[in-house]
Amino acid sequence: QVPLVESGGGLVQAGGSLRLSCAASGRTFSSYGMGWFRQAPGKEREFVAAIRWSVGSTYYADSVKGRFTISGDGPRNAVYLQMNLLKPVDTAVYYCAADLRAASSLEFPADYGLWGQGTQVTVVS
Repeated sequence: QVPLVESGGGLVQAGGSLRLSCAASGRTFSSYGMGWFRQAPGKEREFVAAIRWSVGSTYYADSVKGRFTISGDGPRNAVYLQMNLLKPVDTAVYYCAADLRAASSLEFPADYGLWGQGTQVTVVS
C-alpha cells in the first residue's frame, strides 16, 4: 500500500492554475515536514517546495518562487501545492514526500522516508 497519495494533477494551459493534494493513506506515522518534488522525462527528480511543521517554515526552488505555495496539516500528514502561472517547463510527474527523521535540509530526496506514487501535471502553451 502506497503510504502517501497525491491528487489534483491534470492538463492545463500555460498561465493556468492547479492545486495538488497529498494525504497519508492507511499508515500511521509522524512526520517532521513534507515536501514536493517533480520529475520530467529524462531528468532527475528535483525539489519544488517543502514545509517544516515545527516552525511553519516553507522552502521553494527558485524556479517556482512567487508562483507556487505550499501548505499543509502536520497532524494529518497532509500537504498541498497551489500552482499558479503555470508554464510548459512545469510539466512533470509531481511527488509528495514525508520527512520522518527531522532532516536538516528538506531539499534532497534522501531527506525523506516516505513517498507517494506521483501525479502528472501537463502544461500546454
